[in-house]
Amino acid sequence: LFLLFFTTHEELQTLDVDDAFFSTPEDIAARALKPQGGVNFIRTFKRQAEDQAVNLPPNLDQLVQNATYVQSPDHLVWQYFYNLKGSAEYPFPGGVFQWARYRRNGTGLNETEKIFSESLNKHEDTLTLATLRIFSNGLGQPHFHFNANEMGYVISGCGQVGVILSGVTSNFNIDIGDVIFFPVGTQHYIKSVCEEDLLLILAYSTGNQLETLRFSDYFRSTADHILAQLFFKEQAEFKKIPGAAK
Repeated sequence: LFLLFFTTHEELQTLDVDDAFFSTPEDIAARALKPQGGVNFIRTFKRQAEDQAVNLPPNLDQLVQNATYVQSPDHLVWQYFYNLKGSAEYPFPGGVFQWARYRRNGTGLNETEKIFSESLNKHEDTLTLATLRIFSNGLGQPHFHFNANEMGYVISGCGQVGVILSGVTSNFNIDIGDVIFFPVGTQHYIKSVCEEDLLLILAYSTGNQLETLRFSDYFRSTADHILAQLFFKEQAEFKKIPGAAK
């Protein structure tokens, strides 16, 4: 079972091998492929009623005798493949992230991570992918991304989501199989509400290093005398917030 994300804001256009073949005139296909039997061999191909990119033939074992191939060298494979499950974990209060992403500073990355990160940066509108695990009753605090739309798919658990935009908050529940979408610059948060952990796969549409600002960071970075004016509270009250700016 694969979960696929595509970086397009338009209707996805796909061309499969069989579609390309049957869209090509018989004589052109024969001249391009040069099979034994020429155009007569090309005419033996019949378009199937079902899309074979999705539906496997019922007699597949009779059609395919050998499905093995030689594994490509690691330095080539690592441009397209990344072991996300086996990658480093980045814990936060309430959960843990694992990332498949581009990083400007490659210091500390192993060879696999460096090649994959550089490969992402070579392609326009590539994806940053992550798994987000929020522990039972944990919170993924409010935050927003400066340079990416975000889409997520719920693998397990259940939760509550809040989307904060222009002073209006939309709240809704999420469960296994649900997809969530946060447009670029939209503040949002996710809370786990089940006994089991809430696990999501997240995709971010950015060809650059993902830039994120969390609620606690910008609140604590605001000087306490400014907060006092904004919230009509005594300046000393904000000392109760750990790490608040002076």
